[in-house]
Amino acid sequence: MQGTAIALAILNALTVVLYGLDKSAARRGDRRIPENMLHLLAVMGGWPGAFLAQRLFHHKTEKRAFQCVFLLTVLANGACLLWMIRQ
Repeated sequence: MQGTAIALAILNALTVVLYGLDKSAARRGDRRIPENMLHLLAVMGGWPGAFLAQRLFHHKTEKRAFQCVFLLTVLANGACLLWMIRQ
């Protein structure tokens, strides 16, 4: 259980960093991190870090399609958590 918590902490920290790098790249007009990668990190359990980064960097908050997919990743994580608790 402790290993899982550490892995999730690292995943969420990585997610925050990648959102920050993507926001920085967007401002400079450089190559961006693909949205699919950001969604993959969220669905793997990095959604709290993604949520924090979106607010911290004001990044991807206005893009409706991105937010819809992000919401689905949060709901999928919630459903998996409920399923695991009920087992």
